[in-house]
Amino acid sequence: MAKRRRLIVANWKMYGRLTSGLVLVRDIVEKAEAARPLNFDVVLCPPATLTWAASESVMGTPVMLGAQDCHTATHGAYTGDISAAMFTDLGCRYIILGHSERRGAHGESNELIAQKVEAAQLAGLTVILCVGETAAELESGASATDIVQKQLRASLPKNVKTAHLVVAYEPVWAIGTGQQPSPEDIASVNKAIRQTFGEAGETVRVLYGGSVNPSNAGAIAARDEVDGFLVGSASLNADGFWAIAEKCG
Repeated sequence: MAKRRRLIVANWKMYGRLTSGLVLVRDIVEKAEAARPLNFDVVLCPPATLTWAASESVMGTPVMLGAQDCHTATHGAYTGDISAAMFTDLGCRYIILGHSERRGAHGESNELIAQKVEAAQLAGLTVILCVGETAAELESGASATDIVQKQLRASLPKNVKTAHLVVAYEPVWAIGTGQQPSPEDIASVNKAIRQTFGEAGETVRVLYGGSVNPSNAGAIAARDEVDGFLVGSASLNADGFWAIAEKCG
């Protein structure tokens, strides 16, 4: 089996106005262009308001564009929502779904996320599906591996296309806290995630996210089971983000 190509994803969440956002896009594109040919993939997931402008900035460069969420329907009377097909129209190739902030703050269930995964793949997008345990779940006595595998299975549609799926392991208790599991524990959970898919799991890229920064990324990236990173706050600085990206090389 050929080695999986690594992937680094920037999740800007609800940060970035038009001017500052485009400056950040261009700074990262400039670094990617200077490093050609890249031996890893780079995806930027800006707020929806920046998608169209960002798509023009990344066109023809090694940097790809992604979205942060979508509706389950292709169209309809859903005020304020955006369909996966609309993001495809804007040049997106990836989409983040099931992030703990959507699960927690918006009450998104595994069932709803599975519907979104199906809708996104039908629109031609590769899904970056987030899974991870909370501190409360760990305190209940269950293992991170069991929690994550159960959540993963429940968040996938029956007809999921593994060729267009990336899984991001993000322990909820580590996001934005500066804490994280050991590289060995991360590799163990990532391995279990891959095993969930049987033989098809060998081609599914499994990332890590949760307080990733230039200082800790190297030790995590050294594990074969880690195929890259989903980066939150550290991706809002071009130098910091690229320092993490280079660990994927």
